[in-house]
Amino acid sequence: MTTQPASSQSRRTFRQRLDQFGIGLAGLCAVHCVATIILVSGLGIGGHFLLSHEIHEVGLLLAVIVAAVTIGWGAYRHRRLVPMATATIGLCFMAGALLVGHGSEEAILTIIGVGLVSVGHFLNFRSAH
Repeated sequence: MTTQPASSQSRRTFRQRLDQFGIGLAGLCAVHCVATIILVSGLGIGGHFLLSHEIHEVGLLLAVIVAAVTIGWGAYRHRRLVPMATATIGLCFMAGALLVGHGSEEAILTIIGVGLVSVGHFLNFRSAH
């Protein structure tokens, strides 16, 4: 059995951690969407903070950066474009959610988007092995 050099092993571990971070970030975004709907419409609290447009812009920016670095790096290494295409479509849904008003349309677009970005990270993670 051959072992990989330490630098290659640490790079793979770093890429795996970035993919895991991307999946976690997408999950937090989905939780934010659901919590916002429940708290604002059901209880009438947190609207000024949870519905802030800046939260969505920063979330999208973080998602784009993490996906570009992690999935782009992965695609360069493993030469599979499906993870990148899946994540890109998801990011487009997330960007589209910024263009509609707050409400169910925004939540649906965002949840579809973060789901696809998560799948892209998962596929990238699996392709690295």
